[in-house]
Amino acid sequence: MSGDLEDKPQPLIEHLIELRTRLIWSLVAFFVAFIGCFAFAKDLFNLLVVPYKWAVIWAGLDVSKAELIYTAPQEFFFTQVKVSMFGALVIAFPVIAAQIYKFVAPGLYKNERQAFLPFLIASPVLFLIGAALVYFFFTPMVMWFFLAMQQAPDQNGIAISLMPKVSEYLSLIMTLVFSFGLVFQLPVVTTLLARVGLLESAWLAGKRKYFIVVAFVIAAVLTPPDPVSQIGLALPTILLYEVAIYAARLVERKRAATAVVEADESAGAGNV
Repeated sequence: MSGDLEDKPQPLIEHLIELRTRLIWSLVAFFVAFIGCFAFAKDLFNLLVVPYKWAVIWAGLDVSKAELIYTAPQEFFFTQVKVSMFGALVIAFPVIAAQIYKFVAPGLYKNERQAFLPFLIASPVLFLIGAALVYFFFTPMVMWFFLAMQQAPDQNGIAISLMPKVSEYLSLIMTLVFSFGLVFQLPVVTTLLARVGLLESAWLAGKRKYFIVVAFVIAAVLTPPDPVSQIGLALPTILLYEVAIYAARLVERKRAATAVVEADESAGAGNV
């Protein structure tokens, strides 16, 4: 009896073994990327500081006097660790995404795999577009907004200067990058849901006014408490919602055209 049970296939165990293999490969890729990034952690952080330098220039200040500080002995070390983890996640993402696809693909039909692959490519591309928007525009704008609040010394007051901490600056730019990167996944998510029939373009269009309110609420939660970054995230989110509606309509048109072709082929086969 026990021998028969041992001889039977155990698909759950096989899936768990496969999942473990994919997780190991993902962790190895992340760890190797982390080691490489940590070796150049200061260079990576200096690269992230460039938008702050742009903001200093926009504010008309002397860029040579711009500085970041740390107030705890271990603060800059842990900041470098966070920078390395951030860089490792970006570098290892193609490997992680490939492992996810290899784990999911055996359970998909051929046409489903063909439909899934473009989104696997589009997702990191859209994330990078969102991150680039943060790096080249929104981070300098946010920092310029904060720098503009500085107060020069005069008879009525003392000097109030911005001296950002390295950990807080990194937290700000990482929050903005992940916020914009996630928001830029909206067309991908809605298109996938439209493909499986869980969303319709008409329903999305009908909920537009509610989504505008939700977009500003999400922006207020995900971004720092300043109007520049909140409006800067809300507006692209609303624009991406319109792109998602258009993408859903394209999916529906393609599905309708495919249905017509299949109906014609069935009719032709019946006549034969």
